[in-house]
Amino acid sequence: MSETTIEKKPNLAERTTGDLVKAAMSGWLGTALEFMDFQLYSLAAALVFSDLFFSSESPGVAVMSAMAIYGVGYIARPIGAWYFGRMGDRVGRKKVLFITITMMGVSTTLIGALPTFHQVGWIAPALLVVLRLIQGFGAGAEISGAAVMLAEYAPKDRRGIISSLVALGTNSGTLFAGLVWAILTAVMSDETLLSWGWRIPFLGSIIIMAFAIFIRLHLKETPVFEATQEEIVEAYDVPLSQRSVVTKPAKQKISPKAFAAAFFLRFGQSGNSGMVQTYLISFLSVNLFFSKSVASSITVLSSLVGLIRPGFVGGSRVTDGE
Repeated sequence: MSETTIEKKPNLAERTTGDLVKAAMSGWLGTALEFMDFQLYSLAAALVFSDLFFSSESPGVAVMSAMAIYGVGYIARPIGAWYFGRMGDRVGRKKVLFITITMMGVSTTLIGALPTFHQVGWIAPALLVVLRLIQGFGAGAEISGAAVMLAEYAPKDRRGIISSLVALGTNSGTLFAGLVWAILTAVMSDETLLSWGWRIPFLGSIIIMAFAIFIRLHLKETPVFEATQEEIVEAYDVPLSQRSVVTKPAKQKISPKAFAAAFFLRFGQSGNSGMVQTYLISFLSVNLFFSKSVASSITVLSSLVGLIRPGFVGGSRVTDGE
């Protein structure tokens, strides 16, 4: 877009440090909830879900079925990322992030209220699949959307380092989920855990969801998105003879090779980690007969190590041309 006569207002959509702090807190909570949701399920799938949601006639098949439903969430994630990414460009980052965190939080909470296989038969795993699809669909746009929001809030020479703050939420979420399961398996008998104890972490996740939603309700839209809307209004609020000359941007082509490389790099980082964590816990508890508390404690320790290690992968100076 080239402009000839309209003078820009430099303070349009200007944001304060407090606004940036709110956005950072929102991104951290949302990412933490995303990874906590998935970790809660992964540990439950490895520790108790094979007994709760599948027939006990074939324990091996039950374990594999629980793992398969865990994978359903990862199938829905890229679809959700594509859908909500497009929506975010149309309606704004704030609205999309409000939708995604609500979808994640509600579906995770409802998992804790599901009937078991012994109560309703195959309806139980069917409902679990539906909730995992919703959970994954919302989670697909959470960490990327939060990173984009922070990048659009940040000064142009600090976008990389500030948007990387969402990475703190990844290990925070897995650490909290692992800690909850470690406590439950340590203080409860297997019978109590299978009876009602397993519901506690899922139902309790509504607290984090409510806090995150509260913060996002009080967020301002990103300066980049809002300024664009105001500039359009401003351009049409002057006589035709003085309006800016708007030129249609050239259509950008998506490189299939670059897209595939980015997709599989992300899969190698996140997907591989999720599979290893889930399978490892299941293998320890089912095949090697480790106690459930030992298996879940391993997740706590590994997440703690991941949290305290240097985790900022974004560059500290990322400008418009970089």
